[in-house]
Amino acid sequence: MKRFRRHGQESQRDRLKQELFAFNKTVEHGFPHQPSALGYSPSLKLLAIGTRSGAIKLYGSPGVEFMGLHDENAAVTQVHFMPHQVELVTLLDDNSLHMWTLRGHNGLSELLEIGRFTLTGPPGVTRVTAVLAHSSGELLLLGTEGGHVFVVEVPGFRELEERNISLDQVSSSIPDDYIGRRNLEHVEALQENPVDPDQVIIGYGRGLMVIWDLEKKLAIQHIPATQQLESVCWTEDGKYILSSHSDGSYCRWMVGGQDMNEEEKSDIPYGHFPCKAISKIVQLPTEEGPPFLLFSGGMPRASYGDRHCITVIHGKTHVALDFTSRIIDFFVIRDGPQRTGDPSALVVLVEEELVVIDLQTEGWPIIQTPYLVPLHSSAITCSHHVSTIPLKLWERILAAGKHQNAHYSKKPWPITGGQNLAPDPPQRDLLLTGHEDGTVRFWDASGVCLYPMYKLSTAGVFHTDADPNDNMNQGTEGEWPPFRKVGCFDPYSDDPRLGIQKIHLCKYSGYLTVAGTAGQILMLELNDEAAEQTVEAKVVDLLQGQEGFRWKGHTQLDIQEDPVMFPAGFQPFAVVQCQPPAVVTALTLHSEWKLIAFGTSHGFGLYDYQQKNSVLIKCTLNPSDQLAMEGPLSRVKSIKKSLRQSFRRIRRSRVSLRKQHVNTATKLQEANARLEAELAEMELAPVQRKIEARSSDDSFTGLVRTLYFADTFLSDSSHNTPSLWAGTNGGCVFAYMLRLPSVEHRADEPVTAQLSKEIQLMHRAPVVGIVVLDGHGAPLPEPLEVAHDLARAPDMQGSHHLLVVSEEQFKVFTLPKVSAKMKLKLTAVDGSRVRRVGMAWFGSSRTEDYGESGLLVLTNQGDVHVVSLPHVKMQVQYPCIRREDVSGIASCVFTKHGQGFYLISPSEFERFSLSTRCVVEPRCLVEAPLHSGCSNQHQSQPDGASSTHRYINLEFAVGQFEPGCYMMLVVTTAMLNESKYIDFNADPVEGIINIRWTSH
Repeated sequence: MKRFRRHGQESQRDRLKQELFAFNKTVEHGFPHQPSALGYSPSLKLLAIGTRSGAIKLYGSPGVEFMGLHDENAAVTQVHFMPHQVELVTLLDDNSLHMWTLRGHNGLSELLEIGRFTLTGPPGVTRVTAVLAHSSGELLLLGTEGGHVFVVEVPGFRELEERNISLDQVSSSIPDDYIGRRNLEHVEALQENPVDPDQVIIGYGRGLMVIWDLEKKLAIQHIPATQQLESVCWTEDGKYILSSHSDGSYCRWMVGGQDMNEEEKSDIPYGHFPCKAISKIVQLPTEEGPPFLLFSGGMPRASYGDRHCITVIHGKTHVALDFTSRIIDFFVIRDGPQRTGDPSALVVLVEEELVVIDLQTEGWPIIQTPYLVPLHSSAITCSHHVSTIPLKLWERILAAGKHQNAHYSKKPWPITGGQNLAPDPPQRDLLLTGHEDGTVRFWDASGVCLYPMYKLSTAGVFHTDADPNDNMNQGTEGEWPPFRKVGCFDPYSDDPRLGIQKIHLCKYSGYLTVAGTAGQILMLELNDEAAEQTVEAKVVDLLQGQEGFRWKGHTQLDIQEDPVMFPAGFQPFAVVQCQPPAVVTALTLHSEWKLIAFGTSHGFGLYDYQQKNSVLIKCTLNPSDQLAMEGPLSRVKSIKKSLRQSFRRIRRSRVSLRKQHVNTATKLQEANARLEAELAEMELAPVQRKIEARSSDDSFTGLVRTLYFADTFLSDSSHNTPSLWAGTNGGCVFAYMLRLPSVEHRADEPVTAQLSKEIQLMHRAPVVGIVVLDGHGAPLPEPLEVAHDLARAPDMQGSHHLLVVSEEQFKVFTLPKVSAKMKLKLTAVDGSRVRRVGMAWFGSSRTEDYGESGLLVLTNQGDVHVVSLPHVKMQVQYPCIRREDVSGIASCVFTKHGQGFYLISPSEFERFSLSTRCVVEPRCLVEAPLHSGCSNQHQSQPDGASSTHRYINLEFAVGQFEPGCYMMLVVTTAMLNESKYIDFNADPVEGIINIRWTSH
């Protein structure tokens, strides 16, 4: 009966787990790592980016995002949308072509790969170097390394051999004197005549350009340029062709002129000295006034060969846009329903960011990007997530951010394709990132787009080597070329000591504390107006005069003694400087008590920021912790010490083995008897490996890993008192009882701290988390959370429990006696170690009124676990991060509602969810555009079919499907021969079959 009852409870619990927990990787925030190709569809208004890792990402209006991944681990070299369709073609560096489509499914679009193709033949001849998606939507022209142009029918990827353009056909139509001088080389460029789709221009590497008639299959004209060709551009009226070359020149050629051997105009914009190649050139007309001329490269090789520039010339306005990383590609967005109006925005993809420039506002300002923001404009050093931000604080942060964005264009975001069908976020969430240059960036993490809200800089508090008058955006008057710095990617820090290591924000009071690499802790408050003030500094000696230690690391930052003008936003009013100036490893804030606690590798301290006074200093340094005195910027671990520790472990294990062999025969029977008794009383536990207790002379045992404030029972079970808990790398937990003056005397009387408990874990594993559970087994609420009626008051009647999370196990102690009650071993079972922990609330997907608190755990194996509270039982386990991705595991941060973020590259966060109720993911729809050349002018379906052809839709009811029945779709050869695309849909519930194809 017990076994039957237990089985029923387990099955009920399993059902409940399915309603509470589900693992999903939902969306990638930030800028794609190592972008390699750019594409744009004017009809869909969608942007596509390909990467070196084989990913393809599509972006439209904010919230419209798609991602696909090629099976081949090869870089995407080109991306081309099929005109007026929802298909796009990618070319990889393994010479394979892939067709993708946005197909409708359950009212949403999804990006699917529907075909792949590779030209057959010798690699040197068939390697694709140029791709042209023909305006008919039916053809791809592929220029190759051997000089041939292959014509391929899409979407079926059928090579039309009779329409191919061979090198021999081209050579026969070119004067012999030109062919005799040089080989034509590879096809560098393919462009279609904007006014005659039957004509294309083929540009060869050595400079020759040939206008070819696709219907007549002959060369109409040839343009014998003498310089190495980089790109071609056919003007919109079809009268001129622009070519750019490797010597930094560009030429204008008239089409259909009497003498095609002479260019109308040749210019080297930044000559007379040798210049770099102009890799791409575009000329676009305006309704009134001169055309826009844009080109990338062309800089003087000796003076500015290291610059990454795009030049924009419009009338007398000439600007060289100077980017901080290599240019991948660019395109121009135009006004009008047919996208043939004046140029409105220049979109530039560089290696580290996407920059969009408003071409219709004076000064050509930058348009702020709502997504694809470079998170790594300065390297990310830490992250902090805050859920459910009050509206008032949210609006104040937004207002502070608007002051910083005054230099941006007022124009709306120009890439507006697709429809965002995701529901509005149920709450306002903030993600704060600390950076190497001493900045903290605030991001709106409520939805799919990680939107920048506000940037805080802490460098102004200190003396640094940066020149305050250095403005990167202003060029020197009369400078040639006329440079203008654009983009926000600036990875170089003036001083690595400024790096932010820990962040803690109180969303109820608006107080923020940040800590850095050189032992600095700043206390900041939100101010809606700019203010000039002097920041008070308090030096805290964590060594407390201990002798025999000498700090070998970096020096502290010098604080500004004069008043500093701080802009509206978070403004510092107090600084605590730790001595030695080591990296701050733990930080917590209690805004109700007006206290902050901080820890380093030498100890921890408590600071009263209302009275601006130090309350407690505790040195945790072990006499053997000499490495803790070297600092992160000059740490060199002694190989002798490592070898010595290894040999000690080996010796200890050998001694223990020798002892086990003594009296084996006499002890065997006793051991068997004990084993039988234990098996009779308890269930068989999984095999556990022996974990050797760590030696107390291991390095960094005094490093403080976690700090925690709690109002709980320390002295007796009837009086609760404020307390501070600290956990160290050596498995030690300190508990201090705090005495806070009454509210009337809070500003006058000092806060005192008294050591109440000290716990040493037997296995000496680092303590990574401390939580106090109330009488109901729930975690204590955050400071001020109960005062704002956002959480119920903790149960102070029942007994409290202390949960100590070490790297190896979870252990629950009773309070105030601190006696062990239960534990859950992790390392002993599967060999993994805890790296990150966080508390979360999991709501049921079936009923709104049920939920559970759980402990989120990330291990060094990259697995995420959910542990139940207060019984510390493992609930679910999912693989999340590759175990080799050490930086990704170290960067992980959990949210209060069962989600998480971790860095998959220096510039991208992966977002994941463990909750069935709280999932943030793209839900969007892209419909095929209506095309003016359509025979039937009705709305097309969002199923990936081309709207350039009419639809034939068949719907017929087949009755209800019987269980076990199968449906077969027979496609005849006649349908295949007559059709370009076939889609089959069956709904067994409704009994409807939809067959849809596009026909000639």
